[in-house]
Amino acid sequence: MGRIPEDTIQQVRDRVDIVDLVGRFVNLKSAGRNHKGLCPFHNEKTPSFVVTPDRGTFKCFGCGEGGNVFSFLMQLENLTFPEAVRTLAAQHGIEVPETGGDKESFALLYDANQAAHDFYRQQLAVPGNPGARYLEARGIDAETIERFEIGFAPDRWDGVVQELRRRKIPLQLGERVGLLLPRRTGDGHYDRFRNRVVFPIRDVRGRVIGFGGRVLSGDQEPKYLNSPESPIFRKRDAFFGFPDALEPIRREERAVVVEGYFDRVALQRAGIDGAVATCGTALTEEHARNLRRRTKKVVLLFDGDEAGQKAMERSLEVLLPAGVRVHAAVLPAGEDPDDFLKNHGASALRQLVDTAAAALDVCIRRAVARGVSTPAEKADAVASLTTLLVLVGSDVERGAYEQQLALAVGAREEDVRSAVRAQRRGDDPLDSIPVRPRIEPAEMRKLRRLARSLVEHPQLAGRVVVEALDEVGAHPVVELIHCLVRSSAEKRSVSVDEVADGLSDEARSLLYALVAEDLPLDEPDAKRIIHDTNRWLAHIQEASAQRALTEEMRNADPARQLEILRAKQENAPSRHSSDPPEQRLH
Repeated sequence: MGRIPEDTIQQVRDRVDIVDLVGRFVNLKSAGRNHKGLCPFHNEKTPSFVVTPDRGTFKCFGCGEGGNVFSFLMQLENLTFPEAVRTLAAQHGIEVPETGGDKESFALLYDANQAAHDFYRQQLAVPGNPGARYLEARGIDAETIERFEIGFAPDRWDGVVQELRRRKIPLQLGERVGLLLPRRTGDGHYDRFRNRVVFPIRDVRGRVIGFGGRVLSGDQEPKYLNSPESPIFRKRDAFFGFPDALEPIRREERAVVVEGYFDRVALQRAGIDGAVATCGTALTEEHARNLRRRTKKVVLLFDGDEAGQKAMERSLEVLLPAGVRVHAAVLPAGEDPDDFLKNHGASALRQLVDTAAAALDVCIRRAVARGVSTPAEKADAVASLTTLLVLVGSDVERGAYEQQLALAVGAREEDVRSAVRAQRRGDDPLDSIPVRPRIEPAEMRKLRRLARSLVEHPQLAGRVVVEALDEVGAHPVVELIHCLVRSSAEKRSVSVDEVADGLSDEARSLLYALVAEDLPLDEPDAKRIIHDTNRWLAHIQEASAQRALTEEMRNADPARQLEILRAKQENAPSRHSSDPPEQRLH
């Protein structure tokens, strides 16, 4: 290919606004005479990428990359210098003189996709075609079809084959971008997409890089068919919805991510423009970096069934390390975004997205709903979330979630933190979550001292908050305390035999052991023991109230769950209390 004249290069350089070009890929913020954002060439959490518009240059002070509009596009899209010049020239209506030869084959790959796209669009416009009937049945109007440029691949083997031939585009290029498949016997090719509604997938510059096709009937497999990987289409970082979603994402500082093409269409119909869909694959690290360059907040809107919610949790594994703050809008079970729009309306769908809770909050609620009534269930719930908590980059944010998880499942915050540390080390978090006996030695000593205080000073029995004892549970020492309170109130002495007659064998044995102790216990010490034990029992009651709220969360709707969680946080005992709640009792 001939050399591009210098004056043409200069014309392109002068015409291209570097802020506009870089802004297609990076969320830029004004910073004096410059603009700053996260570097698209390496992972970073603090912006070090600077664009200087009056000089037409960029520089990353993190990785060292720098240059002008041409070098930016060359680095980002792996283009040669002539390819970058011609790409920008075409976008700005500048003609590049050709000195001979054909267009480069790389550019022809885009031409092949555009030819197929034009063909699919023409076929959808044919009166009475099954694709149009299918879209009409799904409530997709002409405006939406035009907005997304939806097409139809007819039920024939050579539709795109003939279109490429007509445009003199080699069929091998059609095969290279996945439009065509080679025949198994003999020479020639046939169409990959047949009898399907077809969605064009574009890059941030608006070029068609691939397609997604949806069957029209249930007897055709697979339900969705996507273009294979090609030199211009990488599923691991492509989104359906670009480039139209870029400006709304920047403006709203939020991206909504869905799983399917019709889900993306449903959001557009509901007035949510800043949304994208993955193209036949789960979210990847490349997707996460792609999103993080443009926004700090992502709302996941996946199907309401168990598979959809598990996909949401898996998405956190790639989004959290990228430094994205992830929210999750939870759909009713069995509904996808398209169903929700039909059943509840556009306003309800917008509200669902706008009020989406933090995704980790949703994961905690799901863990609680699976059951936290036994120590083993509590341990399983905590362990199931440690893999996500270790991915939270902010120590403050992670600490808040550790506290929240402890409250939600009724575990000790110390144990949750220990489990997270174990996960970070690569150890099994279950090994660090203790499952204690119902009453531990330290708690037994508290109750024994209380019982002895009542044996020595029965007149103090009225000071004991006996109602709180029931929270401790059934145990011989609890039985003994109850009996001593009933027998000792307002008395200066107690009849050991009278008390013993109403006790079980274990409680009676404990009574005699206490009577046999010869260490002195004066009345002021007994009052102090009763006071301290009452405070401890009050904490036990608070923990019990927290557990009751946790159980209520299991079957509550999402709105009520958030109310309960706020109530748990407001009523939680202070983390700096001198006598923290003994939550290991249950």
